[in-house]
Amino acid sequence: MTHAVDIAILGAGAVGQLICRQLTVAGMNVGFIGRNALESSQQVLNFTPLASADDHQQIQAIPYSVPILTADALDNIRLVIVCVKAYQVLDALSPLLKQLPSQCHILLLHNGMGPHLALAPLINAQANGRGLSLGTTSQGVLRQAPWLIKQTGQGLTQLGHFTGAELTKHYRNALLAAIPSSEWVDAIVPCLWQKLAVNAAINPLTALYQCPNGKLAEPDFSEMIKGILDELVMVAAHDGVSLDQSFLHDRVYQVIRLTAGNFSSMHQDIAHQRRTEIDQINGYICERAQAHGLSAPVNAELWARVKQLAV
Repeated sequence: MTHAVDIAILGAGAVGQLICRQLTVAGMNVGFIGRNALESSQQVLNFTPLASADDHQQIQAIPYSVPILTADALDNIRLVIVCVKAYQVLDALSPLLKQLPSQCHILLLHNGMGPHLALAPLINAQANGRGLSLGTTSQGVLRQAPWLIKQTGQGLTQLGHFTGAELTKHYRNALLAAIPSSEWVDAIVPCLWQKLAVNAAINPLTALYQCPNGKLAEPDFSEMIKGILDELVMVAAHDGVSLDQSFLHDRVYQVIRLTAGNFSSMHQDIAHQRRTEIDQINGYICERAQAHGLSAPVNAELWARVKQLAV
């Protein structure tokens, strides 16, 4: 069935598998791009849905099969959804660009910011109808084993055009129909900055203080969170993005409350001695500040402390 696959997902982590599940249920032909030719051509994924308030019994995982595509079998792909870690995007995607058809569209769906700026020139240089869209999702999902995910929460998914040829109406409508609580926005970059604000406030502090998200509601963290957001709003403004600081403050604390018992991805990365995305979160704020001749000392301190902790 691999000949019918026209949507490929790069990155079989929790979010990648969740998006694959949602598109598959909606009737789309989806596959994962495998890391090497030795991988199986078909993989059974197991998905445990979000429990409702009426569920009192153990919910069983739902198995479903998806194709695993090799890099030389991408001729029919018209949309690639990139769900790898932010620091992996360029290394994972760049070698595939010459394998993908010229009309294939790229959608980045990862935490943090930065890869889109490096990728845009590669997309535009080809001048062959290829385009780049960006997205962000706050759906909650946990990978319990390599091919077993559990949905842990609902959330908003926002998608939008960034550069090059626009995503066709067919695929845009398919994504919006398949992904719950999703929307196409005309200006996606401000949405990414808003998500960055949440990540910049919650991720490094929970990693450094080894605490669940809810602890950040304590007064001890209020000045630090304010400093993070002050600098982010200033830097975003110099990047041409106007953000409402009061809105961001309320949104950060709303997420802290709604995910009080959760541990952030950066907390988990530190706990499991994995590389973090601090370079693409607080580090991105500092790099954009430097590009404008500014400084962001609060974010710079957090960036350095997390980098030291991750060594």
